[in-house]
Amino acid sequence: MSREAFKDKAASFPKSPGVYLFKDDKGRVLYIGKAKSLRDRVGSYFSGPIHADAWIGRMLDAAADVEFLLTGSEVEALLLENRLIKDIQPKFNRL
Repeated sequence: MSREAFKDKAASFPKSPGVYLFKDDKGRVLYIGKAKSLRDRVGSYFSGPIHADAWIGRMLDAAADVEFLLTGSEVEALLLENRLIKDIQPKFNRL
């Protein structure tokens, strides 16, 4: 998926708390993050200049899709993020 396609998809995400998952072309989870506003947080990866952190650029280059899971609060998002990272152990959360 191109950066523009990611940006368009992120714009359709809700402004609600939740967890987002970047996945590769085989559906493997590369990175898990939490957000109080999924639209704003995921969109931030694609707005402005390319992010200064090299690992984010590598993760975005490897990503083919991004999905989200809604939660009822930021606290629930934090708990879900921690559990998913522990269970899945995504490549870019271990760096």
